[in-house]
Formats: sequence, structure tokens, C-alpha cells
Amino acid sequence: MKKVLVIGYVWPEPNSSAAGSHMLSLLRLYRRQGWQVEFATPAQPTEHMVDLSREGISSRAIALNCDSFDAYVAEYRPDIVMFDRFMMEEQFGWRVEKHCPDALRILDTEDLQCLRHGRHQAHKAGRAMTRADLFNDIARREIAAILRSDLSLIISGFEMALLIDTFKVDARLLHRLPFMVDLASCPAETAPFGERRHFMTIGNFRHAPNWDAVLYLQSIWPLIRKRLPDAELHIYGSYPPPKATALHNPKTGFLIKGWAADAFAVMEQSRVCLAPLRFGAGIKGKLLDAMIMQTPSITTSVGSEGMHELEPWPGVIADDAAAFANAAVALYRDERAWRQAQRNGNALLTARYDGQTLGAGLIARIAATANNLAEHRLDNFTGGMLRHHSMMSTKYMSQWIAAKNANAARGD
Repeated sequence: MKKVLVIGYVWPEPNSSAAGSHMLSLLRLYRRQGWQVEFATPAQPTEHMVDLSREGISSRAIALNCDSFDAYVAEYRPDIVMFDRFMMEEQFGWRVEKHCPDALRILDTEDLQCLRHGRHQAHKAGRAMTRADLFNDIARREIAAILRSDLSLIISGFEMALLIDTFKVDARLLHRLPFMVDLASCPAETAPFGERRHFMTIGNFRHAPNWDAVLYLQSIWPLIRKRLPDAELHIYGSYPPPKATALHNPKTGFLIKGWAADAFAVMEQSRVCLAPLRFGAGIKGKLLDAMIMQTPSITTSVGSEGMHELEPWPGVIADDAAAFANAAVALYRDERAWRQAQRNGNALLTARYDGQTLGAGLIARIAATANNLAEHRLDNFTGGMLRHHSMMSTKYMSQWIAAKNANAARGD
């Protein structure tokens, strides 16, 4: 039985974020192989975290900058270690390499945070992203973590191309893994056009692109409401801050609903999903959920990025407020176009998000890499160079903090 250690940035919250749902799908995939899986994280428990014990997955609290992890990982002796985002590889990767050198090290990027950050900076400046925006300090850290890892999971073809063509990362270090959908469990039919009402959007309020989309909807919604005076916009998401709840306005139909215990249920009740994302990265869980529940969507080029290629979008893509509002009104009124958007979504799910096919591909890639690990690492000379002691500033800073904390504890 293989032993897998997943080092999480946060506890998985599949009902709060796409990242949480993606993480849980990976954990379940590993368990279906009959592997022993443990999830460890330095994060604090949260209100909406999943109960991993019900999934047959053990869990462990670990500390940052603490040598206690060394004894823990040496005792557990995993065959595979997966880091959740590059920060966890920075913090724990060198410790894993020291105590479990033969363990396959996988980085789950979730999405490219350097891309999201670069776009955010450009958006705040009111301009298109430049190479200078993209080649930021986060990029230097994130690409270094990818190069140090044996295999990195990349959420979209767009980000694969960016890594290979722009950052010159060897494709042998990368594996494209979109969200894995259990197509057999997707509903064959959902509520029909006539039984659905209103618009909706959903997303964790702590995620900057989601909050920006809510602010953008403040400009878009009046254009929709003027032509559909009885329509409402229901805005769902975990952890709404006071600045979000202050936007709640029943008079205009702009309703901050907050946490949705069942995202699929509220998605199915709505006629159209709105996702006016102006920056971000990865692929968008809310738009995938909309396809699963056969709810057509209006989004932007950023929102649809990496989610389709030649396949028609299950709704409309629009990049300015007026066009976005016009598309929303038209789709809300036109049952024929609405039903075609549903069919487009069903086809796209089958073409790109079949969890059985994607999962089998990942397991095969893991096996192939593990079976040729020594040669694989020899071929990755840049990664070996980045793991050289002269490049290990994170390691030495962590050791300094650990020693400082130990001295402080002895002084107490």
C-alpha cells in the first residue's frame, strides 16, 4: 500500500471554494487506489472544513518553521508527498527531501498565483497586464517551486502553455489536471426554464477576484434591472465581510445571501449565473457548477479562460458592462437560446471534465514518474540546481526561526 502525505495550505472546504473541491477530488482519487492518505496542514481549523475522517483520510496539525515536522515525516515515511500551492513546497519541501529523499514530490498549483497577482496589479492600475507584471516576485517563487518538484499539476491548458512558452518550464515536469467531475452523478435533467427565476453568482468573498466581481456587478446590475424590473441578483459566498453585507439592497434586488449550504441547489433555482471576473487565474468552479446544474452563464474572457477551446460556451462571453448586461437580459428572456446553452454545457463537461478519464491519466503519470524517478531528476538539472544549498534561503530562514523559537522557549 502506498502512503501519501498531502500538505495543505488550508483545510479543504469543498462548499466554499473551487480549490477546496479540487483538493477533495484528489484526496478521494488517491483513496480509490487503496492508498493510505494523510492530510497535514499548519492552518487553523475552519467553520466549513470537510470531515476527512469520513473519507477514510487521517489528518495532522503541523507547525511552520519547526523541526517537529522532521521527526513526523521521517516516521510516516510517505511514498508520495503532495504540496498544496507553492508556499507549502517552500516551507516543507526541503524537509521532505532531507528525510524522505525517495518520495515523489508533487506540487498542486491550484492555479498560477503569479498570473492572478500580475493581472490584479494591472487591473488596479487600469491597464492590460505586461510582462513586467507577470514576472513578479511571486512568479520567481512559484516557478522555482515547480522546478524543484518532480511533477506539478496545472489546472488549464492556458497555464500549461504559459509555463512552457513564456517561463520555459520543461513540459515533462507538468501535468494538466482540470477539475475532475463524476459525470455519472451529474443530473440528467434539472429545473426547466419556466420554473427558474432570477440571477445568481457565488464565490468565496475572501478571494480578491470574487470580491471585485461583486463590485463590478454594482455597475452592471442597474443596466439589467432597468429592463427586468422584477428580477433579483442573489449573491452567495462564504465569509462575507461587513463591506459586502452593506451592499444588500432589497429595493434594487441586489441581495447578499452569504453562505450557501448547497451550492448546487441555489444554482439550479436560478435561470442565469453571472460571473463578471476582471482578473484571476485557473478555471472557475462556479462556472463548472453552473454546467453541472445546467444553468447557463454570462462571463468574461478571463472567466472562461482555460475552460474551453473550440467548444461553444454554455452562455455568453462579454468583456464590458453594457455587452454583459445585454447578454444577461437576452439569455434570461430567450428560452430557445437558454436551452442551447444548456446543451453546450453538457457537451463541454463530457469533452473536458470527465473525472474517470482525468483521474486515470494522473495515476498513470504518477506511476511512470515514480518508476523512473532517478533519471527524471537527473534530467531536471535546473531543479537540482535550485535545491543546492546555495539556493536554500527559505530553508536557512526556517532553521533560524526554529532555533530562535527554541531559545525563546528555553528562556521561558
